[in-house]
Amino acid sequence: MEKKYAITYDIGTTGVKCCVFALSDQVEIMGFASAGYQLFVFPDGGAEQDPDEWWSAMCSTTRIALGTAGIQPTQIEGISFCSQMQGLVLVDKEGKPVRRAMSYMDQRAREELKKGIAYGPQIAGANIPKLLKSLQITGAVAASVKDPVWKYKWVEAHEPENFKKVYKWLDVKEYLICRMTGEFVMTADSAFATLLYDIRKGREGWSREMCKMLGVNFDHLPQIKASTDQVGVLRKEQADELGLVEGIAVFGGGGDASLIGVGAGSVALGDTHIYSGTSGWVSTVTDKSVVDASAMIAAIVGADPGKYIYFAELETAGKCLEWVKDHLALDEIDIYLEKTHVADSYESKYTSLYDYMTDVILQVPAGSGGVIFTPWLHGNRCPFEDPNARGMFFNISLETGKSELIRSVVEGVCYHLRWFIETENKKVPVSDTMRFVGGGALSRATCQILADVTGKTIEVVKSPQNVGAVGAAVIVAVGLGIIHNIGEAKKLIPAEQTYLPNPKVKPIYDKQYQVYKNLYKCNKANFAALNG
Repeated sequence: MEKKYAITYDIGTTGVKCCVFALSDQVEIMGFASAGYQLFVFPDGGAEQDPDEWWSAMCSTTRIALGTAGIQPTQIEGISFCSQMQGLVLVDKEGKPVRRAMSYMDQRAREELKKGIAYGPQIAGANIPKLLKSLQITGAVAASVKDPVWKYKWVEAHEPENFKKVYKWLDVKEYLICRMTGEFVMTADSAFATLLYDIRKGREGWSREMCKMLGVNFDHLPQIKASTDQVGVLRKEQADELGLVEGIAVFGGGGDASLIGVGAGSVALGDTHIYSGTSGWVSTVTDKSVVDASAMIAAIVGADPGKYIYFAELETAGKCLEWVKDHLALDEIDIYLEKTHVADSYESKYTSLYDYMTDVILQVPAGSGGVIFTPWLHGNRCPFEDPNARGMFFNISLETGKSELIRSVVEGVCYHLRWFIETENKKVPVSDTMRFVGGGALSRATCQILADVTGKTIEVVKSPQNVGAVGAAVIVAVGLGIIHNIGEAKKLIPAEQTYLPNPKVKPIYDKQYQVYKNLYKCNKANFAALNG
């Protein structure tokens, strides 16, 4: 089969990954580059990003990725995206942001949530009549302070001059599509994530009834497209900035929650995958709308038409290990007169501090000496919603060292992922074998701990840190007619490694997991007292 070439952008919370792919009967990464950008976090719960920084990172990485691939810009036939979801990018008629983008992590809109839906008789934090209407129309409910509709209402309430300039409400990749093509569109999965999308209507899915109920200007909503639709072509000015050529087909792409599963090869009904990047989640493919309002878990619209993704998210997963690296593994207060980063030593076999940490925690017995870590460094969404929740190390003793603390962080994230699996399984059967992807899957220690804690067989694919980009490449493959549908992705993406749970450590993890679940209940009032 003749190869066709595509370029994809994985727009994450902390950086962009640009990949060049050769598409045929397989999805082959030819070139790669990455670049970071800022996340502005404020004491009042705000979390913002500068869309110009996204674009600058894309421009710098495109040239590098093309160079490493040895591919000419004229050979690229398709462009697509995988991106963070539930951001809010409000733009004017020229497609320019009226303010910085609000991240999915932003939790300032507590008063807007309260006024809009969290009042009167409630179930799962939502007014009962509004909850029932929302479930009927959208299959979910905007009951989290982090849901984008409350960010929209926050801007309306706090920045009226900016709000007057708004022409369209876009998500992260939709803004980048607009910048590339001049088109104001939103793919169905992103539209669903606004919780204003009528799941019964398909592409004409914006619900006027939901907009009226929540106070949203219907005219601010863009045209809905499918993930595999060609939504426009690359314009000359933007092509010059990126180092590409004008006229390249731009496809809708998808959000990370939609496409990471595709890139993992978890596309068949009943397939479950686990992701650990900055955030983390457990996701299972289903063919129906399912919601567990009490646990804040819902089936979201997927990139594959007719399929939903039953999705439970943890705000900080890999971010916890980054915190450990910066504040525990490294000596940040310079107490030693002389120190050398382990990866900088010419004698070191480690390419990064993460590799070193992986080897260190393998030397610590399961259970981390009884220490339990809670990974709620920026609040928590499910199976309980509480922006006041925070991380903690529980049960430290005189025998506890840094190695035990570091291992407990990995175990704590895995405990929370197990909580997701068990909660999801109440509504949708999860698979016994699960694909594990994201940067966390690069660590053999993390993979084995995940298998041991969950009791599931864990499979890892090639380049698990790039599966979002792989999912976007599958979108281009469908758009260019190389494969017929997203469901064919499974045969293109085999597993490379398998981890089996160790039955000898099951009693240890079962006991500590029960304590882990109790820690929030026992400390809810304390979190509120300190952070409310």
